Amino acid sequence: MPGVGLPRERLGLAGFTRLTARQQMNVLFGVCSSPIWARRVLAGGPFHDVDALLDRADRALAELPDAEIDAALDGHPRIGAKADNASSAREQAAVVTAADSVKAELALRNAEYDEKFGYVYLVCASGRSAEELLAILVDRLDNDPETERRVMRSELAKINRLRLERLLSEPT
Repeated sequence: MPGVGLPRERLGLAGFTRLTARQQMNVLFGVCSSPIWARRVLAGGPFHDVDALLDRADRALAELPDAEIDAALDGHPRIGAKADNASSAREQAAVVTAADSVKAELALRNAEYDEKFGYVYLVCASGRSAEELLAILVDRLDNDPETERRVMRSELAKINRLRLERLLSEPT
């Protein structure tokens, strides 16, 4: 199956199930760049339906230690920065057409966030405007580190779920 490792390709659960374990790992790694997450998701298979896979993915993420969450964050470019993968580019599409002033403010606030929390600002950006993403970022800068870590984990779970749903949705 050419290109099977690309998360933008719609496989459906049946297509995912037919892949080898190595191919499944590759596909899952395209969803979330934590190898431990991908291994833990696969350990819960085979999956009877998409909901079972999504539930396993959520549980696997919730159980990851902070160091592995940091590895997962490595797969996400800063909001407003050039996306290095198709999923991020699709999710941040609205930022590309934003006003230069909004992009500049996003870059400034991203740097402030990095300095305060020590990791990339992560938000489920799909369907949100650049202005909305900036407002969320500004609000989250007021969080204490513990609160922000919980919020970031929640956003990562949303992103993983969205990517898996897109990947597993049956071809149209």
